Amino acid sequence: MDSLNFPYRLYLVTDEMACLGRDFFWVIEEAIKGGVDLVQLREKDLSQKAFLEKAKRALDLCSRYEVPMIINDEVIVASESKAFGLHLGQADENLSVAKMLLGQEYPIGLSLELLTQLADKVVNEAWYLGVSPIYPTMTKPDTLSAWGLEGLEELRIMTDKPLVAIGGIKLENAYDILNAGADCLAVVSGICSAKSPGRAAAQYYEIIDKAKN
Repeated sequence: MDSLNFPYRLYLVTDEMACLGRDFFWVIEEAIKGGVDLVQLREKDLSQKAFLEKAKRALDLCSRYEVPMIINDEVIVASESKAFGLHLGQADENLSVAKMLLGQEYPIGLSLELLTQLADKVVNEAWYLGVSPIYPTMTKPDTLSAWGLEGLEELRIMTDKPLVAIGGIKLENAYDILNAGADCLAVVSGICSAKSPGRAAAQYYEIIDKAKN
């Protein structure tokens, strides 16, 4: 799949702590109203049962707006919630094994933390590559190093896979990240922690329109 066949431009990665005590589902809904067109549910600390319950509720919300929802890491939760897709990190379940469980056509995105990981043949099976992180960020403390704009530009030359940029994505740097080769911006605190998640999403989308048109 090349980047022309990946229609998503603004990708919300959820973080309940980043919602600053506000209703988690309200934040998601406001973000969707503002322009988010793909939602990843990320829950590192919930039990599988609690994650599944939350996923089903979030999926109901996303479905009302016809916005796809994907699950972070948990193959079983993705399957049982009937989520649109799955995202895997380099240290998570093997992508090929996940495809065996979910189906060969099931959309699975894969984090890419180093340029050398591009040589792994499993990359060919990925729906998109999550370029992680572009800049250092507290929401992704377990990554190896930051790509920066130069790293993103180099990666863009080497692959036609859709590139989803995540990590330190702010309104001030979004345009440069898109110009460096990202097809989509994945935002966590920039939307979840914003005073108005909907307005923040709309501002990101204005930048995306400017960069892509």
